[in-house]
Amino acid sequence: MSIFMKTIIFIYFLSLVSCHPQSYNAIFSFGDSLADTGNFLLSGAMTFPVIGKLPYGETFFKHATGRCSNGRLIVDFFAEAYGLPLLPPYLALKKGIKAENGVNFATAGATAISAEYFYSKNITILWTNVSLTHQLGWFQQVKANICAIRKDCREYLKKSLFIVGEIGGNDYNYPYFVGGSIKQLKALVPAVVETIIEATSVLIEEGAVELIVPGNLPIGCSAVYLTLFGTPNKDAYDKNGCLKAYNAFSKYHNAKLKLAIEDLRKEYPQAKIVYADYYGAAKRFYHAPKHYGFSNTLVACCGGGGPYNFNNSARCGHIGYKACLDASKFTNWDGIHLTEAAYYHIAKGLLNGPFTSPPLTFPPIKQI
Repeated sequence: MSIFMKTIIFIYFLSLVSCHPQSYNAIFSFGDSLADTGNFLLSGAMTFPVIGKLPYGETFFKHATGRCSNGRLIVDFFAEAYGLPLLPPYLALKKGIKAENGVNFATAGATAISAEYFYSKNITILWTNVSLTHQLGWFQQVKANICAIRKDCREYLKKSLFIVGEIGGNDYNYPYFVGGSIKQLKALVPAVVETIIEATSVLIEEGAVELIVPGNLPIGCSAVYLTLFGTPNKDAYDKNGCLKAYNAFSKYHNAKLKLAIEDLRKEYPQAKIVYADYYGAAKRFYHAPKHYGFSNTLVACCGGGGPYNFNNSARCGHIGYKACLDASKFTNWDGIHLTEAAYYHIAKGLLNGPFTSPPLTFPPIKQI
């Protein structure tokens, strides 16, 4: 065969590859309400029933889905970007829904550390007893079913994306909301980080090769924190109106998590462990809201009044609440969770921007 013909064949095969971009087979998601697509609601838990009715889900789905937002979450945008269907919640699999393209194990209110720890400290306001350990157990059940059917199970998992979080936020929320101090909560960070790292290690041992481990959001910009821990001291706030001390706490957690991830990479050099900078991706729209189409970054779209439209006795969906007319102009949905618009910009920053380290193996096959 001539060199000319070999060149033609080589170019032909290159064109085939470019026409069929590589992507992930599936996404497996773990975490809390930032990623839950219905597990909490399907569990029958009654601690936060309002997510089962409008205005939750009003923007995209036009009905409540169990997501703690007005629409899609970061994990939904990831699925769309890689041409996958939106992930079914694990508890929906009992209804015959297939897990071929991934499963979401995230549960609203979930903690990294087991619920028993918090009960031992007389912290009883937990939404759920589900922790990362429960979610790992669910994954192992799903994996067993998948591998019973697929002979290429190892390769399938190798080309799947695992998103381990965001998780850990509730480990801090619960103690903070019952009067815990920043000093006390800092002492909890090593245990939370260790639990996240242990879960990531278990997934690698189970066959995961590419994993995203997100950090925490800037909680000092959250309406619930601004309401509960607001102060007349102007020096307590940054130029964007966020509480400095609580954002510093988020950064402290994230710094410890990044160091632990570096150690885990040395232990598992065959795995690609990606740190997702949720803090940095979100902080952009607090710095320059108009650039991202936001007119309000601190006040909740849906709530029961007050300076930040968060009122614990009239939360979003409860008697006395009011929802804004255009949630796309707000970053905060219900005082605790973000809007679809905010999650969109975070997801875009992770998929296309500088907020994943190292970058993901496969670029998105669809623009979100």
